[in-house]
Amino acid sequence: MIMITKPVLDILKDLTENNNREWFADNKKAFQANDALVKSFFNEVDEELRKLDSIDKMQIFRIYRDIRFSKDKTPYKNHFSAWFSRTKPALRGSYYLHIQPGGNSFVEGGFWEPNAPDLLRIRKEFEMDDSEIKAIASDAQFIQYFGELRGEGVKTSPKGFDKNHPAIELIKKKQFLLVRNFSDKEVLSKNFKEEVIATFEAMRPFFDYMSDVLSTDLNGESIIE
Repeated sequence: MIMITKPVLDILKDLTENNNREWFADNKKAFQANDALVKSFFNEVDEELRKLDSIDKMQIFRIYRDIRFSKDKTPYKNHFSAWFSRTKPALRGSYYLHIQPGGNSFVEGGFWEPNAPDLLRIRKEFEMDDSEIKAIASDAQFIQYFGELRGEGVKTSPKGFDKNHPAIELIKKKQFLLVRNFSDKEVLSKNFKEEVIATFEAMRPFFDYMSDVLSTDLNGESIIE
């Protein structure tokens, strides 16, 4: 069983403090050894997650930053991360795992940037009936793992929606995210992978609800060809 080790967090700390190509070149072998361990860990997570859900693909993100259009010209990220996408079109949502020292590690899942038709469909569902999403978000397990449904929203009611609608705060959202944070101690514990998988599994009621919404019209008829 692969575990995240202290040297993994240490190399990321050092990289954060020395985010330049000279330091990276001098420490490349040490970085590559820790990078390989984390990739093996991500692959084990992927293997376990596929036992619970239909995963289309996993993407392990590279350490190199795209600085072409960024004001921040530091060349490297200060974290390791991987993304796991559910199999469309019937299943929606994706899982994300982020490892960063200083208590900045987290598991996240949901809908980061829904396209315009999907966002409108979600908002229309909440407008018509918000009882199911509220039931999911008030469930004890949901609150234990995630606290609340997160994500940015617009400041005023979206066009075509009543600003006085009882579900307006949900309707104003443009992201729908579940997040659980982990301390460094938790990341280094022997049961971290099991906690990651358990957190992903706790997202399923939300994912299954949103998948049902996004694969049907407002009459509940399937739109999947």
